[in-house]
Amino acid sequence: MRITILFGGTNKERLVSVASAQALHSALPEADLWFWDADDSVHETASKTLLNHARPFEEPLKPDTPSLGLIERALDRAQIENRLLVLGLHGGTAENGELQAMCEMRGIPFTGSGSASSHLAFDKVAAKRFAVIAGVKTTPGVALPDAERALAEYGRLIAKPVKDGSSYGLIFVNAKQDLVAVRNAAKTEDYLIEPFVAGVEATCGVLEKLDGSVVALPPIEIVPADGGFDYTAKYLAKATQEICPGRFTPEISAEIMQQALKAHHALSCRGYSRSDFIVSGKGPIYLETNTLPGLTKASLYPKALKAEGIEFADFLRDQITLATRHTQK
Repeated sequence: MRITILFGGTNKERLVSVASAQALHSALPEADLWFWDADDSVHETASKTLLNHARPFEEPLKPDTPSLGLIERALDRAQIENRLLVLGLHGGTAENGELQAMCEMRGIPFTGSGSASSHLAFDKVAAKRFAVIAGVKTTPGVALPDAERALAEYGRLIAKPVKDGSSYGLIFVNAKQDLVAVRNAAKTEDYLIEPFVAGVEATCGVLEKLDGSVVALPPIEIVPADGGFDYTAKYLAKATQEICPGRFTPEISAEIMQQALKAHHALSCRGYSRSDFIVSGKGPIYLETNTLPGLTKASLYPKALKAEGIEFADFLRDQITLATRHTQK
């Protein structure tokens, strides 16, 4: 079986994907590299092209090889050549279950969650409903027509795309004029509006092991550079602090880990996931679950693995084994 790192993608998170692929390739130097470009074409990429791309978070990678065809044709080739895909992808078609469905129909093994759970987790509204069923604490949603009333009731709101990563499109609503930005953004994509919850930002990874057990990794405390953990704060602002393990009480850490596990199971995730929380005065409040969290050298999930004493390369090899098992079932 040929191990292939698939990275890039057609959505706005492709920059992060390139940085994830650099980390993946450093840990799996024997793997082939397939770059999924913004025009939906896939290109076999040289190691030096990827590793020498110095500013992945700011400048798009430009393929320098002929196209293998559009993504479906490339997946047909992956099927014929008995390839296993290590997904270094984030957001959009790569994370909403569509790519996973295309792989499942062809019997191509891939790392991470399957199509159904990926699709469910990608929809923040649906994911919250399932998390609540599992006993996870969340905030109530606010309909756009009720946003002005909710602002008066809660004082502050937060709005984010329903079906995309929260790194992009995050809007803080502190006054009525901020609702104009929300209404404009909601013209092109669905938005989730929630009461703003004051507290400490936290995230918690979940890991499926080879023996079938599923464990929560140490929670991470996030101190954004300018108060909001958006794309700039995550990947460009040097002042952002990510503390692992987080400076939570043992009781709060245990609760975050328990809720991350509940969300992982409620959404039928597999392999690995990462759930985000706000730790308020009433305890952890669930925000969302990522089925393909960032795997860059600076990303949160690898930091949690390191805190747990798990080498990144060992994590990837175990995920490759699990992907093979899931496909054989």
